[in-house]
Amino acid sequence: MSRPLAMLGVLMLLAGSAVAAGDVLPMGDLDGDGAVTADDARLLARVLAGNATAVPAGDAAADLDGSGAAGAVDLALIVRKAGGGIDYRREMRWFVGAISREARTVRPGFEVIPQNGQELLTADGTADGAFIPAYLDAIIGTGREDAYYGYDADNTATPADVTAYFEGFMDRAVSAGVTVMVIDYCSDPAKMDDSYATAAARGYISFAADHRDLDNIPAYPAAPFRAHGGDVESLADARNFLYLINPGAYGDDRAGFLAALAATDFDVLLLDLFFNDSTPLTAAEVIALKTKANGGRRLAVAYLSIGEAEDYRYYWQPEWAVSPPAWLGAENPDWPGNYKVAYWEPGWQAIIRGGAGSYLQRILDAGFDGVYLDLIDAFEYYETR
Repeated sequence: MSRPLAMLGVLMLLAGSAVAAGDVLPMGDLDGDGAVTADDARLLARVLAGNATAVPAGDAAADLDGSGAAGAVDLALIVRKAGGGIDYRREMRWFVGAISREARTVRPGFEVIPQNGQELLTADGTADGAFIPAYLDAIIGTGREDAYYGYDADNTATPADVTAYFEGFMDRAVSAGVTVMVIDYCSDPAKMDDSYATAAARGYISFAADHRDLDNIPAYPAAPFRAHGGDVESLADARNFLYLINPGAYGDDRAGFLAALAATDFDVLLLDLFFNDSTPLTAAEVIALKTKANGGRRLAVAYLSIGEAEDYRYYWQPEWAVSPPAWLGAENPDWPGNYKVAYWEPGWQAIIRGGAGSYLQRILDAGFDGVYLDLIDAFEYYETR
């Protein structure tokens, strides 16, 4: 441990911090009291005083700017947050990073893939901006919906200017070694072919979903695009993927659902942890799914929404209808049953990543290779309020 980090640890003890393993603390809470206050700013100021270089704390609550080290910028951000200011983008970046750190502590190599919200890749939110090192370290891929089809309507080409905007970020991601996963919503075979070919030409992998509900294995193409018999050890090895998180079409036929998945040659299966929102897939079931029909190894990745709460999930409490927790917001009018959340609040984060019993721990216990994080772009909702 470096001297500055040792100093930070000593000062936290002197400040009376008693953080138990598994406690979920907000970004910037250095003394572990559950809130970001002036005490946290004073704590960091004491650590930084007289040091020529920043504290290397990329895995600590002090690294608010994602640079990989605590410094004067982080001190200013803690002061701002202690005064009630919330930087919604930094909070989402830090949340993703905290999920990644927790998962990789349990299972090194666990893969974290945020969907949409590519603006978080850079400091200024532009495709040409400087990368955020800590965020890049936290993720292995990034998903982008509607890149070529589906932005305005399913089976309709995305406007050229929107596609160009998305490609600016996606190309930057590829240049940084981040795998780009494109999800287009189209059903005409010619458009599906175009989606696959266009994405592949730019170095992305893709899935052309013929149902927006992501509830089926498309009949076309007959075999996955660029199917192969080789092993897929990480997302970087993948050439294609299946995105199927709503198995409702299979009714109560759990065995039939699993058999249909097992009969495919997709390199990555992106699935919900739960079958029809009831019982989770077992570790044995997930292990069996990691072998393609052609014998090659593949990845199983679990879907997890972190920017909205869903009233059909195990964590939902009936009393929230009349007495919701402070972090629970309004229902999403476009997706009934989904509710906005103050995703930076420890109460919500504890449900997602709070150690034993958390959603993330259930995914780890089931043996998934990674997690696919949805509603990353929830920051847009709060920025425009």
